[in-house]
Amino acid sequence: MSVDQELVLRVQAGDKKAFDILIMKYQQRIVHVITGFVHDPVEALDVAQEAFIKAYRALPNFRGDSAFYTWLYRIAINTAKNYLTAAARRPPATDVDAMDATNFYDASELKEFETPESRLMSTELEQTIHSAIESLPEETATAIKLREFEGMSYEEIAQAMDCPIGTVRSRIFRAREAIDKQIQEMMSEGE
Repeated sequence: MSVDQELVLRVQAGDKKAFDILIMKYQQRIVHVITGFVHDPVEALDVAQEAFIKAYRALPNFRGDSAFYTWLYRIAINTAKNYLTAAARRPPATDVDAMDATNFYDASELKEFETPESRLMSTELEQTIHSAIESLPEETATAIKLREFEGMSYEEIAQAMDCPIGTVRSRIFRAREAIDKQIQEMMSEGE
């Protein structure tokens, strides 16, 4: 029996501290996953907390058909999607105060030793990749994010997305083709 399975059984038996251990184990990974959808880090933490609450409430029904992380991952993705759907219906938040805006400056840029040209190229490349991913169909984008950003195996992705492994392979292949095409277009524009 894996450590996760043992912890799940302890939570199901009423041991709340066992769930705290699961949170500590997976919190960073879940926040990272959610940040792929919810780009505001503060909001991503709130969505992650909500995902853990939903997982805790649903844990009595967890049968262990999949790995605990895969099950938790599905809850996190669904919570992030629900958040984005609800956020799209809300009116925009209040304006940022000009004094507060100065606090958003990223001081890490002072520590970098890149040239302006290489930084620009890196930024353009990153924007092109993210743009290419965002333009993909949702299932294809999710598959490539899981593979490239989360480092999940094809088997884990198939389980998390509840689809055959062949479908995962073709989605990732199509995503990589689309990203390569966007990069090639960006490079040819720069020449």
